[in-house]
Amino acid sequence: QVQLVESGGGLVQPGGSLRLSCKVSQRAWIMDTMAWYRQAPGKQRELVAAIRPNSITEYADSVKGRFAISRDNALATIDLQMNDLKPEDTAVYFCNLPRIGAWGQGAQVTVSS
Repeated sequence: QVQLVESGGGLVQPGGSLRLSCKVSQRAWIMDTMAWYRQAPGKQRELVAAIRPNSITEYADSVKGRFAISRDNALATIDLQMNDLKPEDTAVYFCNLPRIGAWGQGAQVTVSS
């Protein structure tokens, strides 16, 4: 079955940037709709960004203009570029393939000075 493996999380100061990467073990699936979710302590998991087969993207209002989701076909990854990070962006970020309900293991992103 398809596996999603995340990398790129870490600690960053407010206003900084991070790039998350989700490696898709079966590359055919990267052309399906894929998404990034996040879950902060004590809060429900929420949709952050999604990318459709035609590359049209959707974003949560809270990250619009700061985050960008993209595909890298050569590397078989779904990436999330996060700019101008804020403390409220602190969460575990999960890669998701909605059609079959596959999830990555989660990558911790901490925004703090």
